[in-house]
Amino acid sequence: MTAPGRLYGVGLGPGDPELMTVKATRLIGSADVIAYHSGTHGRSIARSIAVDLLPPGVIEEPLVYPVTTGPSSHPLGYRGAVDDFYDESAQRLGEHLAAGRTVVVLCEGDPMFYGSFMYLHDRLSPRFPTQVVPGVTSVAAATAAAAMPLVRQQDVLTILPGTLPVPELARRLADTQGAAIMKLGRTFPAVREALRQAGRLDEALYVERASTRGQALIPVKDVDPATVPYFSIIIVPGDGRDRVAPVRPVTDAAAELLVVGLGPGPQGWVTPEVTAALAGVDHVVGYAPYVNRVAQREGLQRHASGNTVELDRARLALTLAAAGERVAVVSGGDAGVFGMAAAVFEAAEDPQYRAVPIRVLPGVTAAQAVAARAGAPLGADYAVVSLSDRLKPWSVIEDRLRHIARADLALAIYNPASRGRTRQLADALAVLRQEREPDTVVVVGRDVGRDAESLRCTTLAELDPATVDMKCLLLIGAGGTRRTPAGQVWTPRWVPAETDAPVTRLDASGHGG
Repeated sequence: MTAPGRLYGVGLGPGDPELMTVKATRLIGSADVIAYHSGTHGRSIARSIAVDLLPPGVIEEPLVYPVTTGPSSHPLGYRGAVDDFYDESAQRLGEHLAAGRTVVVLCEGDPMFYGSFMYLHDRLSPRFPTQVVPGVTSVAAATAAAAMPLVRQQDVLTILPGTLPVPELARRLADTQGAAIMKLGRTFPAVREALRQAGRLDEALYVERASTRGQALIPVKDVDPATVPYFSIIIVPGDGRDRVAPVRPVTDAAAELLVVGLGPGPQGWVTPEVTAALAGVDHVVGYAPYVNRVAQREGLQRHASGNTVELDRARLALTLAAAGERVAVVSGGDAGVFGMAAAVFEAAEDPQYRAVPIRVLPGVTAAQAVAARAGAPLGADYAVVSLSDRLKPWSVIEDRLRHIARADLALAIYNPASRGRTRQLADALAVLRQEREPDTVVVVGRDVGRDAESLRCTTLAELDPATVDMKCLLLIGAGGTRRTPAGQVWTPRWVPAETDAPVTRLDASGHGG
């Protein structure tokens, strides 16, 4: 039985044959089969780089894409056509490997850096011995050609495909120091617009065919979009700078600090008032996923941070506003419901911020969104509780849950679980099950308003805590909450009088007397 051949994905570098590694040249010179990709025209840049190294009599396997920029007649469109192409290419190369031949796939740049070889690797490496030989990337070649360092010290470098939508590309450009943008060609006008919106256009450099005789370096703002080939790149230096504008000393000219709720997800749930307010500020401060939801525009500075530094970002926002900067602090849902509004007011107790006026703009809450999807489970009196015990002891949460259950209020539960909190929901359910009927209606909403939205109705007895994660919000019905024949959930606004029931009076401490 013939031993299988070995597959190599060989990086050729950005174009100059002298930038190929010694290992790459050795493998190409000893290959039985040389494979390379090309467009529908049949010309291969990869082959042209390595042509002088091809051994006499080598078998060549041109892998010609069925479609590049034009429409596809495939029933599944472009992606279906390309998937079929990679399947067919893998089959062709697999036949050589099964026959014991050494197959070298030529790859411009690096095989695993936006390279076509990775799709062959996915299909063939489980069946045949495979090795990847790295190559100099176009990013490295472009920065070398420009003699321009992309990042210094603690700068962050972001590699971006030019095929991203303009708002997303602009946001990411504004959120990083150094950047490299690939996949240009037809996308160039949109990329330039994204650079302008992010305030990065003046510093961006266009590099065409780095390391080759056709190399060109031009400021992006001076490039003719009609002349841009696919194999070009834009580099934006970080230069070790602080992208946050220096804060002026506190003065009497403090600006109003806005604290706004973005709603639970969809752009359509952001209120017109909040949209208008965000259009008028120069700084947006908040937890990174919420800052990311704010569209980037020219002049807007973004200050994103982690999930457990609420007071730190509140102080940053207050300091900016105290210096006269126009600032909005953003929260998901409503900023006043487990959001940043309370943190801002807490930080504002510091006397240095006494001159900063604060205005809170409401947003749609997650509880409202889930309730609307379910029907009207919060149609009467209800309570809202977070199961996070980061800022309050669990004993307080448990006590509140017990009183809410005894008062027969519908209940919205935020933060039911997280990676670091796996027991709280089970403990909360144990409390509720002691006080409520087992058939009490429960609604579990996950990612409501987003693409992965799901809504599930169950009962208090049947709810499995293992099915609930940090993306969920729970609605626990009251005693009168019911379901319609269509499966919707609602709570009557009225509660029948219980004239014969004993009355329990609570003293000032909340205990019965």
